[in-house]
Amino acid sequence: MLKELNKVMDYIEDHLTQDISLEEIADYAGVSDYHFRKIFYYLSGLSLSEYIKNRKLSEANKDLLNKERVTDVAFKYGYESIDGFTRAFKSWSGFLPSEIAKKGISKSFPKLSFYIDVRGGDSMDYKIVEMPAFKFAGVSKRVPMQFEGVNEAIVELARSITEEQREAMHALQNLEPYEIVNVSYEHDHDFMEDRGELTHMIGVLTTEEDISDLLDVIEVPPASWAVFPNEGPFPETLQQTYARTYAEWLPVSDYEVIPLPGFSFTRMNKERENYAYSEVWMPIRKKK
Repeated sequence: MLKELNKVMDYIEDHLTQDISLEEIADYAGVSDYHFRKIFYYLSGLSLSEYIKNRKLSEANKDLLNKERVTDVAFKYGYESIDGFTRAFKSWSGFLPSEIAKKGISKSFPKLSFYIDVRGGDSMDYKIVEMPAFKFAGVSKRVPMQFEGVNEAIVELARSITEEQREAMHALQNLEPYEIVNVSYEHDHDFMEDRGELTHMIGVLTTEEDISDLLDVIEVPPASWAVFPNEGPFPETLQQTYARTYAEWLPVSDYEVIPLPGFSFTRMNKERENYAYSEVWMPIRKKK
């Protein structure tokens, strides 16, 4: 996957003055659009579209320094109006395009290259589980996206679950991992940016058809799942495991992530404060 990522970086460089579609890039990399965007975001910290925009504006800065006309530069990098280019450039650089040549302002955003920094000591255990079609059944609400720390909106969601809802969930629970799980889906930016809101569900896995009206339901087709166990301080260890699956495991594995809701569960250690065993379940398929 790293080879494909670096090939795509070269491809983007060769097409900065053209309209580059995310689907076209994924096809060039030989993986699904969804998988490529997720891998790229977790490795770079940027959405793919944001990276392309930054590279275009960086090259535009060079052209403006060389005293090319603002109009020509705007159209060269695909902006349909001078106003649109001016807004984007000022937001990116803090300066108007017309100021660049006059003041000799230089701002750059370099091309990315990807490599693996191999360090000993931290292996990633995982297993592949084949699951039948099932449903997530539970209680859900919109919450802010948050990659680090305790998400207080999710804590509030957990506290809001009634005894009747808990009983309904436990009556349905009939599928591995036989735990109360946390499911996140329907993100405002398709999980590509660390902002916006998503829908978070606290619920169970079930194959039952008769589900209480007290619960929300998500249908899940048959799929393969990569399961990553982890143990340590909570929630830091769980969040680090999520990040490592994308930054370390997926780029060198034979699998790609698919657009189904992933989930996790956590068993808090009663004898150690803020310490837990957790598992991350990621929906995947073999690369073609």
